[in-house]
Amino acid sequence: MQPTHTSNRILLPVRPWFIVLTLALAIFINMIPFGRMPGIPDWVMLVLTFWCIHQPFKVGMGWAFFLGLIMDVVDGSVMGQHALAYVPLAYVAGGLSRRILWFPLMEQALHVLPMLLGAQLIMLVARMLAGGAFPGLAWFLSIVVGTILWYPMTYLLLLPQYRPVERDENRPI
Repeated sequence: MQPTHTSNRILLPVRPWFIVLTLALAIFINMIPFGRMPGIPDWVMLVLTFWCIHQPFKVGMGWAFFLGLIMDVVDGSVMGQHALAYVPLAYVAGGLSRRILWFPLMEQALHVLPMLLGAQLIMLVARMLAGGAFPGLAWFLSIVVGTILWYPMTYLLLLPQYRPVERDENRPI
């Protein structure tokens, strides 16, 4: 098995404020009124999945529930719709985190795809049970876009954790 990234550099521990900042930024990006354009991913779902996989002891189901309620208020959707979808997503992502991190990034994205699909289906069922109309198959395009974005998003979110390259002839690590 190959490591998740090709760099031999050791990662620094993630700072809690950076996790909060990225999740808040994802909420603000979700608030941009794109209209009904298909293919726009749920940024909170994507960033939450990333942190649940990379930091399962810091970000978990409690964060997922809290962020889900915030997204319900922001979207004006059925109360609990996002929370109902984010909590199982966080549970599965946290539970499979050690397995997923053994794979290269492209294969990690293939693991993330069914998790995003499951969360999207839960939101669809909750929406339709509340009397909403079926949004069409183009609504599922956001899952494919989110899976494609997994690769660059991983490098972007891990960037602050990279240590500067220090050459020490006595310690080659």
